[in-house]
Amino acid sequence: MSSTTNSHSLPDLDRTTPKEPEMPEAVPPADSTSTEKADPSAEPAAPAADGVGKPAEAADAPTGAAVAPVEAEDEEAPAGEDEAAPASAHISTDAEAPADADEDATTGAEETAEAPPTPRGWRAKHPGAARTVTYTITSLAALLVLFALLMPNDPDRFRPAVFLRLPVEAIFGAAVLMVLPKTLRLITAVLAGLSLGAMTVLNLLDLGFNEFLGRGFNVVLDWTLFNDARTYLEDSMGKTGAVAVVIAVIVLVVAIFALMALSVVRLGNLLARQSGRATRATLVAGTVWVACSALGVQFAGVQFAARSTAGAVQNRVDRVQATLKDEAEFAKIAKKDKFAKTPPDQLVPDLRGKDVIFAFIESYGRSAIEDPVMAPGVDAVLDDKTAELTEAGYAAKSGWLTSATYGGSSWLGHSTFLSGLWISNQARYRTVTAGDHLTLTGAFQRTGDWRTVGIMPGVQKNWPEGSFYGLDNVYDSRELGYKGPKFSWSTMPDQYALSAYQRLEHGKKRDKPLMSEIILTSSHQPWAPIPRTIPWDEVGDGSVYKDIQKEGKKPADVFYDSTKVKEEYGKSVEYSVTSLIDYVVKYGNKNTVLVFLGDHQPLARVSGDDANRDVPVSIVAHDKSVLDKIDDWNWTEGLKPDDTAPVWRMDSFRDRFLMAYGSTPHP
Repeated sequence: MSSTTNSHSLPDLDRTTPKEPEMPEAVPPADSTSTEKADPSAEPAAPAADGVGKPAEAADAPTGAAVAPVEAEDEEAPAGEDEAAPASAHISTDAEAPADADEDATTGAEETAEAPPTPRGWRAKHPGAARTVTYTITSLAALLVLFALLMPNDPDRFRPAVFLRLPVEAIFGAAVLMVLPKTLRLITAVLAGLSLGAMTVLNLLDLGFNEFLGRGFNVVLDWTLFNDARTYLEDSMGKTGAVAVVIAVIVLVVAIFALMALSVVRLGNLLARQSGRATRATLVAGTVWVACSALGVQFAGVQFAARSTAGAVQNRVDRVQATLKDEAEFAKIAKKDKFAKTPPDQLVPDLRGKDVIFAFIESYGRSAIEDPVMAPGVDAVLDDKTAELTEAGYAAKSGWLTSATYGGSSWLGHSTFLSGLWISNQARYRTVTAGDHLTLTGAFQRTGDWRTVGIMPGVQKNWPEGSFYGLDNVYDSRELGYKGPKFSWSTMPDQYALSAYQRLEHGKKRDKPLMSEIILTSSHQPWAPIPRTIPWDEVGDGSVYKDIQKEGKKPADVFYDSTKVKEEYGKSVEYSVTSLIDYVVKYGNKNTVLVFLGDHQPLARVSGDDANRDVPVSIVAHDKSVLDKIDDWNWTEGLKPDDTAPVWRMDSFRDRFLMAYGSTPHP
């Protein structure tokens, strides 16, 4: 018998003297899914010497196994064809594949795509449910990616129409992922997902900063504010609540990055499997985007062809560059000072012998005087206190200043007012406080004719900036002797802080007049609970406030209600103003001069989305000549400035004040 016998000569094989079949060099394992059964009575066919033309069963049999005979109906079957094996399980090598196998694979399909994995486990048992889950997860992944691409960073722009746009980034991303090989596609998809996650987190930070501080998040400067936020949470919610919030935020951030990366990877794999359809859809989407962009097509007032993510990235890059440039330019500005070389005897000579107080009322903004919810109560207090001052022999004038900050970061307002420089961010604050620029309070210290002190109930740790502000002594929250409870963020009621100031400094016999900087904190958010005014002789060490604090409202009951939070904010301002003016009436004298103002407007939830940054400022004095010096300022008589009062930038006050009271510039 010839060794070259093919499948057409198999029926003529000598079945009486079977030969031991010669095994090929490499034999693939038997296909366990084959449905044909071997006939034990049949003799195995002799294989060809080169393995070509042997039956499929023989080719698939392991070494030493019996080879099943070819059935009669297989006589006309083409060589190498295995009809018994299912198509999904058949795997052929190049040597074994039929001549037309490659042609069928390429010309018989509409598109070239990666084969989906074979279902196993519960997916094989429940194909309908598996398809539903797959479609749902894929749809959610697509929605998540689209949300990240279209998400605005401003609360005012959160509208349904914004999320019904066509983002160019999605079209470009799909085109890139489709042409990449598998490994490179996976890496690209993961990086793209992480980038989308980072943009989403930054957009969320922008939303929070716009809500609280009236500006977006600065990726260069604002990381240090997270520690202040944590401290604020501890003061408002307790340590346990603050820890819970921090953990929740961390989990949220990790989830955003993980889900975004997984979503892009899943969509990338889908594009690869359905490359033909995906290519057509991408071309159509790209054409529609270009046409809509060129024609300026809008949907509900929003541009349909969106490129918000690319614009947001460019905006952040521009802001980083502007921040770095601003730092360098401001360092030069801070070195210039109109009063840098003014001799001590030429600084504020017209206030010699006066006890001067510079007081900041936390979050005391223009909205407190003009908003219809808060204004009635606050305006009534200002009118009443103006009358009390007049009765006690004092007079007052008031105007408006535009703060360098909004909603928070009070130290930026304080430093702007006192330094005469526009301190609008943390970098500027660090620069100016590290230098020797003359401050308003420092001018009094330089003369040598005043004792200068600071009352800082909001400072709870060492505060090296005290030397920059020219303060001989600083009393922080640890040194004011308070034994009562905290009122949310505020460490102590304003009335107690003023009482401690009277006990520690103002009420003592002195050989010099006193210049004081006082920061009042009872009007700090979340405006619950709020202290109430009590007789001055009952203040004591503050223990009396324990019951008052328990009777007050809880932050959670106030802060999240837009009406209640305005009402309570107004009440807190009323309390702070009342405490300050009552102190002047009770403990002031003919040499008392009080300058008080707000450091910034309250957050947007209270002041309104379109609120300006104006704060009221007033000067109170018993000596009429003190107010005569500022007649040309055209301020309003009394504690409530009206609409006709001038509005100045807060950084202009230092120079105006120094020159009004006789200071001579020496740059």
